[in-house]
Amino acid sequence: MNSTDYQVLQSAISWLQDGKRVALATVVQTWGSSPRPVGSWLAIREDGQVVGSVSGGCVEDDLIRRVQTEILTRTSPELVKYGVSKDEAVRFGLPCGGTLQLLVEPRPELAILEAIMSGIKKRSIVLREVNVLTGQSTLSIGNRSTQFQFSNEKMQTIYGPRWRMFIIGAGQLSQYTADFAIASDFEVIVIDPRDEYAEGLNRSDVTFIQGMPDDVLLEIDVDPHTAVVALTHDPKLDDMALMEALKSSAFYVGALGSRKNTQKRKERLLEFDVSKEEVERLYGPVGLSIGALTPPEIAVSILAEVIAVKYGVSLPKKG
Repeated sequence: MNSTDYQVLQSAISWLQDGKRVALATVVQTWGSSPRPVGSWLAIREDGQVVGSVSGGCVEDDLIRRVQTEILTRTSPELVKYGVSKDEAVRFGLPCGGTLQLLVEPRPELAILEAIMSGIKKRSIVLREVNVLTGQSTLSIGNRSTQFQFSNEKMQTIYGPRWRMFIIGAGQLSQYTADFAIASDFEVIVIDPRDEYAEGLNRSDVTFIQGMPDDVLLEIDVDPHTAVVALTHDPKLDDMALMEALKSSAFYVGALGSRKNTQKRKERLLEFDVSKEEVERLYGPVGLSIGALTPPEIAVSILAEVIAVKYGVSLPKKG
């Protein structure tokens, strides 16, 4: 779940707890060029306050009006379609040929939303099935392969923890990598035991932990929503972190270094309790090969590779 979707959930829960009427709108189908993907959602309070987005601002004003004047008085979900005709696409500011269909729930269940929030805080993946006819929801355990689904009978949505990035080392490259990771909606944790980096990144949007990387990774649950990037260029620190990261369920593990140093690192890791299969999970040299030279350019290449792996994009093999 990205930070925007998390804010939608937080706001909907808070408003319902305060006794306000709330509608949840979810993008369930798109045709042509649509500004927001399926699964995108927003919460609309009875007074017109909105958190989230289903169209990037194209249809929200009309949707708020419809929710306030029509939908909030109903007890069952309503399907709303925008951009059916060319004139409507122009009217609502949708890209040429773009059409989107929304499922608007006028009676979201507070207990269900609170249970979703509880699961996210435990870093679990929660699957919610909504009966399109009645609006009733059920929850079950999901996994990373579970996809958003919609039919005339039900909507299936997935909610999970935010994607995280553990950065080993608090140097200059780590600062730029943290900047781009935060801009890409990752929660960032920087780990560095060295006294000269004791103040860490000293910023409110990054968590800094002064400790040995391997110990910290063992203490903090590394799950399939986690990327680990070793950037100290010090084998004593990077290798210790990699030994634990490669044995974890992290979706991405990368380390700074040349091709020659990466090969030597893999040979060293094989001498410890790391299998050949686990060692081959290592992305090194870290980042896509785009000719990056400066720290900010290298940080761009790192995030590009992490995001590609996150979405299952095939990458060229590094020689």
